[in-house]
Amino acid sequence: MDNQQADLSALRIDRSRPEGSPPGRSRTIVRFAFTVGGVVLLFLLGYWVVPRVFDSAVDVQLATASLSSSSQANAVLTASGYVVAQRKAAVASKATGRLEYLGVVEGDKVKKGQVLGRLEDTDMKASLDQAKANLRLNEADLKDAEQWLARQKTLLEKGVSTQSDYDAAEARYQRTVASIGVAKAIVAGAEVALENTLIRAPFDGTVLTKNADVGEMVAPMAASVSSRSAVVTLADMTSLQVEADVSESNIERITLGQPCEITLDAYPETRYEASVAKIVPTADRAKATVMVKVAFKQYDAKVLPEMSSKVLFLTKTAETVQAAVHSMLTVPLSSVATRNGKKVVFMVRNDQAVAVPVSTGKDAGALVEITQGISAGDHVITGLTDRIVDGLRVKVK
Repeated sequence: MDNQQADLSALRIDRSRPEGSPPGRSRTIVRFAFTVGGVVLLFLLGYWVVPRVFDSAVDVQLATASLSSSSQANAVLTASGYVVAQRKAAVASKATGRLEYLGVVEGDKVKKGQVLGRLEDTDMKASLDQAKANLRLNEADLKDAEQWLARQKTLLEKGVSTQSDYDAAEARYQRTVASIGVAKAIVAGAEVALENTLIRAPFDGTVLTKNADVGEMVAPMAASVSSRSAVVTLADMTSLQVEADVSESNIERITLGQPCEITLDAYPETRYEASVAKIVPTADRAKATVMVKVAFKQYDAKVLPEMSSKVLFLTKTAETVQAAVHSMLTVPLSSVATRNGKKVVFMVRNDQAVAVPVSTGKDAGALVEITQGISAGDHVITGLTDRIVDGLRVKVK
């Protein structure tokens, strides 16, 4: 009876913690995880946020000191092109044969009619000798025919010979004269064939390339892979012009005789005066451009065919202004500032703005000439403000 009234609540199982684990262990693990996560979060915040909050570096942009000319202030358009000889020829022979002699190399200057090369001509000389011998034979027959005709005429007048004999003698004479004409034509043909083995310069010029060597076969149409058509390539160096491609949308800005300025990529410090010589009356469908030929007013030996170049098309008012022969060093106007009464530009060294004193010249549109202080290719800060001072921490965009 006493057992039935006993309190059974003490017999309930405590499921608030894992079986066999001491009380409070799970809470310790949770606290540790939160602590580690907080440390990582603070580290990330310190790595990404703090430098951005306390970084005082000023963002700047750089410009490059480059060579330009005062004519850029009058420019209406700029185009790229190549120097091209307007008189150029791939010189070949009219005959087919093996190249026996080549008397020029690249760079040689030649005159019109000068022999550049010669094919083997032994067979041509033999044919010419045969034709000349045949001519002499017919000329000998002509003398005999003339004497026979004169004899028959005398006999006919004396009544000793008949008319038919005289006619036969005259026919023989006429055949001999015709044979001489044929022989002379054969001689002329043989002389032309022999002349065709000589490769001559068609005009005064300079040898650009040598396309064949002694011993190679030369054919007018290059009938086989092993034969050559052109022996050398000549160009008249007095006919050089720049052929530039101008966009269809900008071609209305170009007119014949318009003043220009040419700069070769090989010599960017030298400028050449020029003018528009021709606007080719057709467009390139693929590139949507029109070719414009620009003629030099004068140029030196540095200008060579196939050199890449840039053409500055100037306004008509620039015709009275002589284009600068030599380029000047320029930077944007916004790259020059006045500090303590001196003109300076700022360069970036070790992430700091460094003031460099300079001497300035004349303005060229949005550019200003630098006569002293920096060199071509140096990078300077552009868009200067009063905030940019010597020693300021900067960051290049």
